[in-house]
Amino acid sequence: FGSFEEMKTALNKAGMTRFGSGWAWLMVTGDGSLAITSCPNQDNPLMDGSGTPILGVDVWEHAYYKKYGPGRADYLAAWWNVVDWDVVNGNYAATQ
Repeated sequence: FGSFEEMKTALNKAGMTRFGSGWAWLMVTGDGSLAITSCPNQDNPLMDGSGTPILGVDVWEHAYYKKYGPGRADYLAAWWNVVDWDVVNGNYAATQ
């Protein structure tokens, strides 16, 4: 990604461009690299074998609509304030 900010931008973009319900994911690919993807509905990267998710953001409307209305971008910006990086680090370590 080049930087943490670039990774955030990529994950936010994945969440914003997911049409309808779904998830955006930070995942570890088969070669051990990090990648961003998004999946519709309840799907995740394990289902198509593209990688192991280590961080996911729910972009179904139920996750944000009550507080943010149609403001998915505002929800995604605020979501970063509640990420538990110790858990993400543990998820990453478990893939190694």
